Amino acid sequence: MSDTLRTIAEERVNAKIKFYRNFISYVIVNAFLALINYIFTPDFWWVAFPLFFWGIGVFVDFIKAFVVYDKFDSESYRERKIEEEMEKLRN
Repeated sequence: MSDTLRTIAEERVNAKIKFYRNFISYVIVNAFLALINYIFTPDFWWVAFPLFFWGIGVFVDFIKAFVVYDKFDSESYRERKIEEEMEKLRN
């Protein structure tokens, strides 16, 4: 039981660390890109594209780490879904 809890805790911590690293990279890289954009091509804000699309990835990491971290990855969810499928096959 404690091994299972430790495994789940490690997965959650890993997801949170992944989010934090991705978020920090997102902020630093996009700030640098915004500066380059402002200096060299202030007429066209192309920096909005990486901000938006990379932002989607950061948002997905946030959702995985803090909102649905155990909704779909837990063993109880898996077992519950297997039972539901078996019940469907019986009928």
